[in-house]
Amino acid sequence: MSEFFQFFSTTGLAQFEWSYFIMIVIGLSFVYLGIAKNYEPLLLVPIGFGVILGNIPGTLGVYEPNSVMNLLYWGVKAGVYPPLIFLGLGAMTDFSTLIANPKLILLGAAAQFGIFATFIGSILLGFSISEAGAIGIIGGADGPTSIFLSSQLAPHLVGPIAIAAYSYMALVPVIQPPIIKLLTTKKERIIKMKTPRVVTQREKVIFPIVGALVTIMIAPGASVLLGMLFFGNLLKESGVTERLANSTRNALIDIITVLLGLTVGASTQADVFLKVDSVKIFMLGAFSFCIATATGLLFAKLMNLFLKTKINPMIGAAGVSAVPDSARVVHHVGQTCDKSNFLLMHAMAPNVAGVIGSAVAAGVLLGILGN
Repeated sequence: MSEFFQFFSTTGLAQFEWSYFIMIVIGLSFVYLGIAKNYEPLLLVPIGFGVILGNIPGTLGVYEPNSVMNLLYWGVKAGVYPPLIFLGLGAMTDFSTLIANPKLILLGAAAQFGIFATFIGSILLGFSISEAGAIGIIGGADGPTSIFLSSQLAPHLVGPIAIAAYSYMALVPVIQPPIIKLLTTKKERIIKMKTPRVVTQREKVIFPIVGALVTIMIAPGASVLLGMLFFGNLLKESGVTERLANSTRNALIDIITVLLGLTVGASTQADVFLKVDSVKIFMLGAFSFCIATATGLLFAKLMNLFLKTKINPMIGAAGVSAVPDSARVVHHVGQTCDKSNFLLMHAMAPNVAGVIGSAVAAGVLLGILGN
């Protein structure tokens, strides 16, 4: 019996506590939402399973020096994984609609107001200015940027911030439609937009080069994110590096997504994650996402006051950088009002502008708060 009890003391059951149970239930709910509801399964399934792994007591987790999970988590702590995600994202992004209608970049910029509103809210809730900067970026609905900035400004909050950012990205189809319907009229929702002009190949090649120069000049702190995003797009559009573009938008981004999701999920150990600050971060995340959606919509309505050819204000909601889900939500809401109204390609313009905008905002915050 003594040998049995000695063996039992080494098992996870002997060290199990209710806090671990709570976190495992959260992990299971993420896996359920990813599989059963199809809410961002490529993100929620790895994160959810990581949460389960990270809360089995007795295992060598991400906080155990030199363990395998700790070594894999280095890519999160050092900010290596997010730029590689941006590289793959750039290689799969088509900026044609944005190039054809450049004024729509203003909608992507307007939606970033949620970042700075949350920054102020975080300070009011007692977070330090560096922590507030890291939390604020959740408003951009950009998981990789949230991880990158928090790893630089508040490494101890990477887990809660990443989980909040990816949770709200996954819940875009649930959160955004009520806000869209609240802030727009049916007359506005059925506005049809003209098919954008055809963009030349030369324009597609020039855009990532000019885009990188301009945005990195504005926000040098985000040079690694913006540089990778535009470099990946150049690989796609150049016409001579298709093999590299194909590798980055498929194999590379898939591998990094698995490692990122699993290790971020595993970092949410109960003793680290179940704190009052985590609850505050989730509340701020919900607030920031709603504010970002609302400001994008309201700015689109403001633009219509000065435009001869009106835009459908719903596309302003796609200014958050949850690509391509927020654009799909806008299209779906438009279809419920008028089956012949196709808004997806128009909504993709502010959607990809939002990706650029959130990275620029992160660079500005890092430049101001990182020293």
